[in-house]
Amino acid sequence: MHQAAKEPAPPRDERRVLWYLRKIPLFEGVASERLRALAAVVEIREFRRRQIVYLPGDPGEHVFFLQGGRVKCSKVSRDGKELTLDYHGPGAFFGELCVFAGAPREEMAEAMKNAIVALLPREALRDLIFADPVLAFRFAQVLAQRRRSAETRLEHFVFRDVHAKLAALLLELGREYGHETEDGIKVDLKITHQEMANLIGSTRETISLALASFRKRNLVNLLGRTVVLVDLEGLAALC
Repeated sequence: MHQAAKEPAPPRDERRVLWYLRKIPLFEGVASERLRALAAVVEIREFRRRQIVYLPGDPGEHVFFLQGGRVKCSKVSRDGKELTLDYHGPGAFFGELCVFAGAPREEMAEAMKNAIVALLPREALRDLIFADPVLAFRFAQVLAQRRRSAETRLEHFVFRDVHAKLAALLLELGREYGHETEDGIKVDLKITHQEMANLIGSTRETISLALASFRKRNLVNLLGRTVVLVDLEGLAALC
């Protein structure tokens, strides 16, 4: 792991670790004795906003389980261009591909809000996957969903214009982070125009123009960095 990103580890409290593990959806239904064995090897770490969790080239030694906050995984080119791969919220895990190979990281993970993260050694998770078929299937389901999302995003990159890509992204954010209000679906994820651009391979200026067009057509409403989806059918028609 990238050494500069580490916060000093607090005194170990296995009861606290066990409490965190029981709140992770992947571990729902796992036997208590297995969770206690995991608690003995898990490390809880806190990351401040904009702090790096790991960088490309860092060792793939742990799978990360997010207890609170938000983490962004992305790839950055040598000339500084960024492609956002995904955002992860509480209960999600990331950095999971090390379970299969243990190769160095290829992407960057960064805390977008103050985050509490449980670090589980990849060998411990691999052993649990071998021992628990239900958990193994649940783990595979998450990977399959991420592959489908990646394939859909790739399709958008290749075949759709920026308005279609942005409309699809807004609908996806609405499904994952939205809740219904009198004015429409409010996306409970504060996201900048640059972050939207990074997610769909565009530029901040282009996203700003497209959002202004959507707002003029009464498809969305913008409240600072908060987006309200006003016309879901209209957005879907653009896709």
